[in-house]
Amino acid sequence: MPMDTRVEKITRAVEYIKSIIGGKETPLVGIVLGSGLGKLGELIEERIVIPYKDIPEFAVSTAVGHKGNFIYGRLGGKPVVAMQGRFHFYEGYPMDVVTRPIRVMARLGIQYLFVSNAAGGADPDYNVGDLMIIKDHLNFRPNPLIGPNFEDFGPRFPDMTAPYDLELISKIEKIAAEEGIAVHKGVYSASTGPTYETPAELRYYRQVGADAVGMSTVPEVIVARQCGLRVFGMSVITNKGNFDNVSKVLNDSDDVVVQADKAADRMTVLFRKLIATL
Repeated sequence: MPMDTRVEKITRAVEYIKSIIGGKETPLVGIVLGSGLGKLGELIEERIVIPYKDIPEFAVSTAVGHKGNFIYGRLGGKPVVAMQGRFHFYEGYPMDVVTRPIRVMARLGIQYLFVSNAAGGADPDYNVGDLMIIKDHLNFRPNPLIGPNFEDFGPRFPDMTAPYDLELISKIEKIAAEEGIAVHKGVYSASTGPTYETPAELRYYRQVGADAVGMSTVPEVIVARQCGLRVFGMSVITNKGNFDNVSKVLNDSDDVVVQADKAADRMTVLFRKLIATL
């Protein structure tokens, strides 16, 4: 039986990345950095930077605040790989392409996936600049596992009872308390984008359990869980939800990046210290 062409594409990307990083230590953690959060990537030590455009079968990120680099190095004393920017369904990429980097990182040997994003606050108590540990999610977009199963990567029906690792959440709560960094813990809701939510949509998401809303992350987490990776997720609240049809709160993509950048330092402290415990 011929190899699944999707697997062939993943294999080509993995082989290219390995050819660049050489015989370096197998990465323990993969990190996906969302809008405006690429600053953490600059703090990775002993960095080897590979532009997405150079990696076979990788897409190119077109979203604001996504640098488009794949990085190998060390963070918290551990070998890591990081994506400075992700691919989105709203950019026109199919879910197979959106989530391909996760399978590439799994093939490179990671055991943990850390995901981050810029999100809107659906909880009225959340303020711009707040950090939210993702404890669960709502998926309002096509599931990335639709289609023929990737038999090499995991089961047809992955369990999603605890998609975000409970032990990692407990650790980060302790670290945040020790560092004096305030964090929320809530549910992230993902829609397709690229439009921001209407007030009616936001009221609906809030009513069904969302604390923060965005346009990413969930497909990556689903694929990571199929691959057996342990996942930790964090949202930076970059804008407050507008629950009423008035223009007092307008969403702006450039401001989202600015606000994410302001919060990136605190998130970096938490990520680095959590990785050091692994």
